[in-house]
Amino acid sequence: MIVRALAHELRLFFVALQFLTRVPVPAWVGYEPHWLNRSVRHFPLVGAGVGVVGAAVAVAAAQLWPAPVAATLAVAATMWLTACFHEDGLADTFDALLGATSRDRALTIMKDSRIGTYGAAALGLGLLLRVGLLAEMLRHDVGLAATCCVAGHAAGRACAVALMAVLPYGGDDAHAKAKPLAREVRASDAAWAVAVGLAALCLLGSVSGGLADAARAVAAAGIGLLALLALMRAWLRRRLGGYTGDTLGACQQLSEIVVWLAAVAVWV
Repeated sequence: MIVRALAHELRLFFVALQFLTRVPVPAWVGYEPHWLNRSVRHFPLVGAGVGVVGAAVAVAAAQLWPAPVAATLAVAATMWLTACFHEDGLADTFDALLGATSRDRALTIMKDSRIGTYGAAALGLGLLLRVGLLAEMLRHDVGLAATCCVAGHAAGRACAVALMAVLPYGGDDAHAKAKPLAREVRASDAAWAVAVGLAALCLLGSVSGGLADAARAVAAAGIGLLALLALMRAWLRRRLGGYTGDTLGACQQLSEIVVWLAAVAVWV
């Protein structure tokens, strides 16, 4: 019984990994649509893995090139690993929701593969912030920057799962077919995902060397993430009546930036 439960949990992790990244998974995993709903509990863990790859690239590149170059390569590595999955959501969300459009028109814009001015601006500013903040961390402390990369990616996915827990699905059936995603989140799965995200933030504090600064950084990141979650919940409820896959991607990107902003504000 325990072995079967562990095997199923591993299967759910692989489903999350396959959904969020381009990493191939074993053939025995298989797929059932309802598994995606349960796999959200592992989204932050997958995010931590993506962060580990970014951190490894940042640390290695920092030995050869200046911090801005190393940071750019690290961010590019995570974008390649996830096939720009979340960046696409960020651009589509801002294209759809910054303009004065109806809900139906906004959902139509999200399904459009083209990128508009709002989306390009949001994507560009997001990339500038992520590269700039990571570069500052690398200049300050390479080890801390690497840990911050892991924590930011994990916490970003946890915040996206939390958004799913506090909002209903706001898209239509056509939108769901265009971009499949989990649409039913159990409270226990959301709680587990948030716990993993919090653990990642605590990991960030544990390597800082100073208890006071660690507490300040974790508190700043936590407060920032709660504020972002509240703002996105209110915004999406008003504009769409709930979340879509694109808005979850936007939430992940913005959450990651919030964690890095907190870390730089405290330690640099």
